[in-house]
Amino acid sequence: MSYTVAALYHFTRFDDPQAIAANLKALCAELGTCGTLIVAGEGINGTVAGDVDAIAALIAQIRALPGCADTDVKYAQAHEAPFGRMKIKVKTEIVTLGAGDLDPANRAGTHLDPADWNALIADPDTVIIDTRNAYEVACGTFENAIDPATRSFREFPGWFDDFAADLKAQGRTPKIAMFCTGGIRCEKSTALVKARGFDDVYHLKGGILRYLEEMPQADSRWQGDCYVFDERVTVGHGLKPGDFTTCRACGLPHPREAEHDCPGDELGAWPHRG
Repeated sequence: MSYTVAALYHFTRFDDPQAIAANLKALCAELGTCGTLIVAGEGINGTVAGDVDAIAALIAQIRALPGCADTDVKYAQAHEAPFGRMKIKVKTEIVTLGAGDLDPANRAGTHLDPADWNALIADPDTVIIDTRNAYEVACGTFENAIDPATRSFREFPGWFDDFAADLKAQGRTPKIAMFCTGGIRCEKSTALVKARGFDDVYHLKGGILRYLEEMPQADSRWQGDCYVFDERVTVGHGLKPGDFTTCRACGLPHPREAEHDCPGDELGAWPHRG
């Protein structure tokens, strides 16, 4: 069986996320999908997989939710089920930053398509920030991007406040370009950066996944693989399967053909390339 994988998120206001989650749980059970959907008062986020008709039906239902008609979805294919089961969760945030209500639906940075993104990050005066965690960055990133070396997204506000203080001490208010896997973390992190007083803030529309799907490899500024949160582990240009696998002992990604110096139970250890 071939699986259609759909990654999506949308910021909107849900008055009753519990009811929405219950309806989605019933539908997913009927359709036989797998993956995870997170519902909160601020919107919906997740990655799901199933046969093409099941995913089409699920996406149609999600787009019928209040304020979700224009939900952007990124599709990929997998030969095996990329998730073990279907999970529907209700949380306070659809991606946890812990920085209060930043209203990313209205206050996020300016979206750029892949071609405009290339032009922006080619400017030596642009500050490029990878908003992902260290183990993700270790698999691949954009050239000249800053790695905050965070272990969770919750650490990003503290890191940025220190970084912003250094910029302001230097008298700099540069253009800031930010990116993440599918775009959701950038919606929040760019809203945070704007709330901290930076105006020229941009992020890659559709994230790394859309970039790797649309940007010809010959013109790409991406280096390495992109970590994804399913059994594929990483993908490369054209969203083809990447060169990494996951260590069953520590849970960290590492190159498939390389020796892996596993940190054992030290799950917080920095990822490594083997």
